[in-house]
Amino acid sequence: MFKKIIKGGNRKPSKSDANSTSLYGYNQAENRNLGSAPAPNVVVSHPSRGAVGAPNTQSGGAAAPMTTPPLGNMEPLPSFRDVPVVDRHNLFLQKLQICCFQFDFTDTMKSVREKEIKRQTLVELVEYIQTGSGKIAEHCHEEMIKMVGANIFRCLPPESHENTGQENAEPEEEDMYLEPSWPHLQLVYELLLRYIVSSDTDTKVAKRYIDHSFVLKLLDLFDSEDPREREYLKTILHRIYGKFMVHRPFIRKAINNIFYRFIYETERQNGIAVYHQQLSYCIVQFVEKDYKLADTVIRGLLKYWPVINCQKEVLFLGELEEVLEATRATEFQRCMVPLFRQVARCINSSHFQVAERSLFLWNNEHVVSLISQNRSVILPIIYEALERNVVGHWNQAVHGLTVSVRKMFMEMDSEMFQECQRHYEEKQAKTREVEQRRQLTWKRLADAASQG
Repeated sequence: MFKKIIKGGNRKPSKSDANSTSLYGYNQAENRNLGSAPAPNVVVSHPSRGAVGAPNTQSGGAAAPMTTPPLGNMEPLPSFRDVPVVDRHNLFLQKLQICCFQFDFTDTMKSVREKEIKRQTLVELVEYIQTGSGKIAEHCHEEMIKMVGANIFRCLPPESHENTGQENAEPEEEDMYLEPSWPHLQLVYELLLRYIVSSDTDTKVAKRYIDHSFVLKLLDLFDSEDPREREYLKTILHRIYGKFMVHRPFIRKAINNIFYRFIYETERQNGIAVYHQQLSYCIVQFVEKDYKLADTVIRGLLKYWPVINCQKEVLFLGELEEVLEATRATEFQRCMVPLFRQVARCINSSHFQVAERSLFLWNNEHVVSLISQNRSVILPIIYEALERNVVGHWNQAVHGLTVSVRKMFMEMDSEMFQECQRHYEEKQAKTREVEQRRQLTWKRLADAASQG
């Protein structure tokens, strides 16, 4: 695995530093002899994962990540209740600085005390924001978003299939990667969520730091294998979309780019699950908002109709019914001919689930109403498919549904039904006649060959 590690030397502490108490909750004078100090930025890239990128403090995305503080020198800060109101903003900043430190969670016995101090500090910050104990000063907004970025924006580990070499293998539930730093990470996400939804958060100020760069990095984290993290990210992104209207076009475009990358490049993205139901819902919402889109949507479904995947056909038929429920008669007439040619093919499908789902369309009152108004066009298209099922479909459920649909058409318009029946019988008679001629021709050829 390719790794790029940028390292920098430690800064030599000055005399003024040595005699002052740091905001991090420990004395730098005690730290001087241990030879430890907050480390510079560390960027680790992996060739197969889209790296989140180096933190950018100017964009409000993340603060410089810090290493573990010297053991035994991190001290807990007083709670907000124990200090005067005028000092709470400074205490808030000090707690943010403590939470910028990162810890190694692969070793559960390492820095146990310091991990607990950070965890408790995060709990206090969440409670402070949630209860609205005090309005956050403008300069505190930036520091808090930097702290959040320092914790959540990181290079994701390689996926499990990259270690095994199995490209198409789906990760087993018991083998699913869970972020070891989740005890801290969850609280950071909770803090960010409470900050966004808080009525005390000034959107005009917050949008300076929750900017396009921050949103892009947040979207990159959807590739995390930990489902708990993805769930938090989904909720937070939804709240950002709702509160920061100025970011909405950018968020839609960024998500669109992720989909394009998924389709044409990676074919893998942990944040993209089975999305047909949600996508279908969105499409129906478009049609309900503008009924003229129904023809475009239906023709689009027909254009990309699955050929050999029966399960996808069932999904398409379900979506088709939902779209038809929102379709008006004028738009239905534009696409009904190609639509019911496809429905006729589905009715005769050898896969019983496809045939059954297509016949279920006649259980929908609105769809039946549209069909009834245009039966003179639709019945001639599907009559032959119905007759084939009645005569010879192997599945009894499909056979029963076909008989019911056939009876429904007969009751709608008996004259039209009889006319279609007559045309079908004439076509069958011509087909039998052509077959008899073909057989006779082959017989004459065989007789001529035997005599020769």
